[in-house]
Amino acid sequence: MLRITARATGRVQGVGYRYFVIDCARQIGVAGFVRNMPDGSVTIVAEGSDEALGRFATLVRAEGDPVIRVDSLDVARDEPTGEYTGFEVRF
Repeated sequence: MLRITARATGRVQGVGYRYFVIDCARQIGVAGFVRNMPDGSVTIVAEGSDEALGRFATLVRAEGDPVIRVDSLDVARDEPTGEYTGFEVRF
């Protein structure tokens, strides 16, 4: 089990990106949350297996999406807390 905290920048607010991330998380089976930040970026916190988080980090780049544009995804790894049971949008 592992935890990642990621910061996505680009055209990631006002384009459905948070709900795209939720779909990716549910598809892969990771737990955590996604939140818009005041600076226009989006923060993603997710916990799961190393393999699942690797696939998740690839999917949330939204490559090929006609509306969402992720210019950068900075990912930091950390110890999991086990506090999440699903994946949600936080405000």
